[in-house]
Amino acid sequence: MSTLALRVGGMSWRVRPRALAVSLTGLVVLALLMALSMRLGELRMSLADVVAGTFDADSPAHFVIMELRLPRALTGALVGAALALSGAIIQSIARNPLASPEILGVTTGASVTVVAGVVASGSVYGGTSGLLATLGIPALALLGGLIGAAVVYGLAWRRGLDGYRLVLVGIGVAAVFTNIKFWLLTVGDVNDTGRAMVWISGSLNGRGWEHVTPTALALVVLVPLTLLGTRSLDALRFGDDTIAALGVRTNVARALMILAAVLLAAVATASAGPIAFVALSSPQIALRLTRSAQPPLLCSAVVGAVLTSAADLIARTAFSPLELPVGIVTAVLGAPYLIHLIWRSRK
Repeated sequence: MSTLALRVGGMSWRVRPRALAVSLTGLVVLALLMALSMRLGELRMSLADVVAGTFDADSPAHFVIMELRLPRALTGALVGAALALSGAIIQSIARNPLASPEILGVTTGASVTVVAGVVASGSVYGGTSGLLATLGIPALALLGGLIGAAVVYGLAWRRGLDGYRLVLVGIGVAAVFTNIKFWLLTVGDVNDTGRAMVWISGSLNGRGWEHVTPTALALVVLVPLTLLGTRSLDALRFGDDTIAALGVRTNVARALMILAAVLLAAVATASAGPIAFVALSSPQIALRLTRSAQPPLLCSAVVGAVLTSAADLIARTAFSPLELPVGIVTAVLGAPYLIHLIWRSRK
């Protein structure tokens, strides 16, 4: 397929028309989903009410739109984009379509530290003592995600980093972290651990601007850096000998791109919990929509934002007044579609 060349200073990128079309279509779908999310809920609004509530501080709908619905919708879209971008990077490096931030220990590490904080402090919303009271859930989750990734990376390193070894070590470490998490849930107070289970499932309930800001900043900083590393990602899908011939420093390239993926996944998990399946399925959906050789980064991010926003809209409205954790809906939506795509490709 023909490509377009985009030059900025001394840097250049190849832009595939199909990938660009898919990304733009995804952004339109995302805008429609967010508009629906503003309208639907216990208090249904017309489009005029939404516009008035957004721009008129004296409108009765202003508080509902600006403090409840818009921050939640933006958090969902940004978290979905960050998880999908992280998954696309990891799948490209590991050369494995089943790789995701879970195998790097990010989500499982975050879950362990949050549950440990709940058990130690006695309250999922803040307690009077312990790490949870001092740091809060987002900071604990971010710390746990980074620690989990460091453990996996350290165990997988053997004079370099091999994608296959990374996957195997990540699966083993994730299993250990998961069992620690379940043990902590059994020894904690049933009411507090019950609330923690909602976070572990991945929830956007009660998200505010304090959750939008860190995720948006992470994307603003890390998206340009990952785009600068696309040459390395293109090379990393070949063998190490071929990579060396192309002039790419294998270990340095892998380490930097993995660090970017870990930071994206850790910030997203800290903002909304470990939302299942977005990082795994979004890159594969984007890959098949664009017919690329490997998951396209920006298109994967757009698909992740759309998938998470659609899942959150369903979670909020399908069983009203009951709200489901968004992570349950993403798994229900993403898993069958990915199975269908894999079946069609005969892989």
